[in-house]
Amino acid sequence: MLTVAGIIVVFIIMALLMFLRVIPALIALPLMAFFISLIGGIPLSDIFIYVIGDGAFRLHQAYTIAIFGGMLSIFMQKSGIAESFIRKGAELAGDNPFYVSLIILILTSVLFTTLGGLGAIIMVGTIVLPIMSSVGISQGVIAGVFLIGLSIGGILNAQNWVLYINILNVKFETVRAFAVYLFFAALVVAVAFIVIELKRDGIIKSFRFILNFRFLLTIALLLMFFLIFLMLGKVVVLFPDELKNTIGQVGKFSIILFLAYLFIKFIFKIISPSRPERLRWYALLTPIVPLIIVFTLGGKYFIFAFVAGLFYGFITTFRRGSLNLLMQSIIEGGSSVIPAVALMIGIGMLLNAILGPSGWEQGEWKVYAQLKPLFKAIVPSSPILYVIVFSLLSPLALYRGPLNVWGLGYGIATLIATPVGTLPPASVMGLLLSVGQIQGVCDPTNTHNVWIANELKIDVNQILKKTFPYVWVLATIGLIISAVMFL
Repeated sequence: MLTVAGIIVVFIIMALLMFLRVIPALIALPLMAFFISLIGGIPLSDIFIYVIGDGAFRLHQAYTIAIFGGMLSIFMQKSGIAESFIRKGAELAGDNPFYVSLIILILTSVLFTTLGGLGAIIMVGTIVLPIMSSVGISQGVIAGVFLIGLSIGGILNAQNWVLYINILNVKFETVRAFAVYLFFAALVVAVAFIVIELKRDGIIKSFRFILNFRFLLTIALLLMFFLIFLMLGKVVVLFPDELKNTIGQVGKFSIILFLAYLFIKFIFKIISPSRPERLRWYALLTPIVPLIIVFTLGGKYFIFAFVAGLFYGFITTFRRGSLNLLMQSIIEGGSSVIPAVALMIGIGMLLNAILGPSGWEQGEWKVYAQLKPLFKAIVPSSPILYVIVFSLLSPLALYRGPLNVWGLGYGIATLIATPVGTLPPASVMGLLLSVGQIQGVCDPTNTHNVWIANELKIDVNQILKKTFPYVWVLATIGLIISAVMFL
């Protein structure tokens, strides 16, 4: 019992130190792994070999994929794809504040299914924040639209999925299914945020505009988009084998023709490089290439998806100097994700400290054996309690709290998921992805929240007050979806 109390004290101390910003998560997680192992009775030699050594490699797949994702993110910034993507969309919205907000929300969401990192946020933010300001939208709403768009895109970002797959041993199809439902729930909440806040600011005079053909068409397109994702991979099962083969052959032939067309253009550009010109429309498809590949081919194609996106972007934007730009993107892309990689290394050490190293066969890992009874007793297992308890605890995702996935979140996840706790791993994935929206949008300790607040000349806590009620509702909806699907 004293051992369990000691481990809990270590969790609390490290959480407070991160909350008070005495030490960052990069340092707190390895320290936590060391002291938990030591208190749990693990010999020093085993700590050095299995917790520190093997733990650093535990999430190697996740951080390798993050490196390739970083390369694509930097390339999209340097080649002008991300900037053109936003500007093209903003042109379609005109000067109507509602449609400007909605278009910016959707475009930001699509971009950040692939983009990541503070650099990408600053690059996109310097474009979209002035666009929204120019049509009279208040600073708090501007910050909310941009941050919610970032977080919604993160729901479908393949780099994030790999962590859940590696840490909780959840199947790719399970993460994909839940992410799609949460993505469209988030879109609904985001549209509600835009409508209600613009109404409160007096920009929307009445709700009659919902009968406007343009609004109804936008909603219809969003619903169609939802149905396409929802039915992806399911409708084909109902087709006869002959029809499935025909569809497959037609699809492959169309892709080959399109790639052949791009390749021919690429060869001509190599022979006679042109001056920088406006990007072609098909270059703007680059951010969704990885998403389409992962959704259609499955979880084994994560790295291929980012490589394909990188070279698709390279071919479609090729001009004089493109090869140098590609090499810069590869080098800078790797360095841009080093903070996230270092954090994943710490998370891997913490996982090994709690659960033991992968393939451990020398009896039950001592820390795991001592914590198992406690968490089986205190973790809610019924669907109703699951929703109520974690909805009330969801603010703990703020300020590097215990439900913050970039703090103690993954460590807590390993303790409450079976076989240690009482919850199925898929429900823990649903929990973290749901409450993670609060951290992604509202947390004043996020560097991107601080940058956005500084750019808009508002207090960072003002963003928290403006967005929290909406994102808390989203987190609760996500918990309900997770409870229905997995409990």
